[in-house]
Amino acid sequence: METVYGGYVTERARGAPGLVLRHPDGSSFRFDPGSLCLELLPTGGPGPLARFEVLNEPVDLTGWAAESRLPGGLRLTVCAAEVSAARELRDALWRLTADRAHGREPDPADLDAVNDAAAHPPLTARLTGGGDRAWAPGATGSQLLSTVARDAVDLLTGPYAHRVRECGAHDCRLLFVDTSRPGRRRWCSMERCGNRHKVRAHRARLTETGE
Repeated sequence: METVYGGYVTERARGAPGLVLRHPDGSSFRFDPGSLCLELLPTGGPGPLARFEVLNEPVDLTGWAAESRLPGGLRLTVCAAEVSAARELRDALWRLTADRAHGREPDPADLDAVNDAAAHPPLTARLTGGGDRAWAPGATGSQLLSTVARDAVDLLTGPYAHRVRECGAHDCRLLFVDTSRPGRRRWCSMERCGNRHKVRAHRARLTETGE
């Protein structure tokens, strides 16, 4: 399954965490934001990001869940009100994580949005007779959003809270949590923005040396 998210076409990365994002220019790259809650952000957003909105119908939210880092097999029942709630939660997460990345104070309204979503029961896993992990039946959009919101609480209060970052490219707003051992990740993806930076730096050096 492929869906346009935030100007990209995305699909779950095969055998690896994160998503494969395919830009309208045809290039593709793997983007691992490091957290479930940050995977929701490329579906649209507040302000100018609203033009990338893709969460319009219940099928859009169930499609995102299937492509997220959640384990497979989740069967959701989603209503229109839960899609609207997903957009509100996502927009609050955009602002909260961007504020954290840039050392700004969070907006109390955004904190309330995340806390209110987290207050609902989350998705529930169960153990099968064969020793496998499965989702409990009857999962709802509200439970999905609670799981996403609780992931955000864990992220923003956990050991990697200070590593929530915005991509270093001037024309990219993707947010991620740097879980690498050295903690020096600058780009959403070395395949995309990191590589473009290297190319520009190389050209600048050639210009300086007159080559």
